[in-house]
Amino acid sequence: MGIILNNMQIQQFMLYQKLLLEWNKNINLTAITEEREVVLKHFVDCISVVSHITISEEASVIDVGTGAGFPGIPIKIVCPSISLTLLDSLQKRVTFLKEVVDQLSLKNVNCIHERAECAAKENSYRQQYDYCFSRAVANMNVLLEYCLPFVKVGGMFVALKGREAQKEVEQSQKAIQLLGGELIEVKQIEIPNTELEHKVVLIKKIAQTPTKYPRKAGKPVKNPIQ
Repeated sequence: MGIILNNMQIQQFMLYQKLLLEWNKNINLTAITEEREVVLKHFVDCISVVSHITISEEASVIDVGTGAGFPGIPIKIVCPSISLTLLDSLQKRVTFLKEVVDQLSLKNVNCIHERAECAAKENSYRQQYDYCFSRAVANMNVLLEYCLPFVKVGGMFVALKGREAQKEVEQSQKAIQLLGGELIEVKQIEIPNTELEHKVVLIKKIAQTPTKYPRKAGKPVKNPIQ
């Protein structure tokens, strides 16, 4: 994929894998537990986006609904100069993320225990980020309401999606426009030497998100923008 890792980065990924599988015995972090599968289906899958978009050095990045740290931590390992916020609604996962950040000696990483709908209303997070990433969190028209409020005008929302991405995007045209976005591209990414593939949806932030969005917790899921 044209991504070159140094020895320290490889060691960080291996330690991350070790911590993920150890903690997974006690809290639900991943259904993928075979070591090679973790590398391919989590690590390589996440960093594949770096070979398709240019993340500027020292960019501010937020990963919404990060779960076990995907895609934020793999991207941080590959792009160590970015500042990263990891946002998740479950305290146990945030405790795990803090341990990973500490053990991997990652700098400029902030782990936040908060729902996206609440955090996006706070001035310290709203429209503060150059990039927002999200992977396997929600349908696109819901995800847009969670994520676009975090992105600066001129920034980018990057959604890692499955094979239904194009259909989801078509059903989300109103949400994209209403929340201040503009669809740039839906990229297909194939993982070399495997049969794995996914799609990446790139949405540029071209206008401020109206202050009423995101709506209160639970509303985006119950009543998505149509």
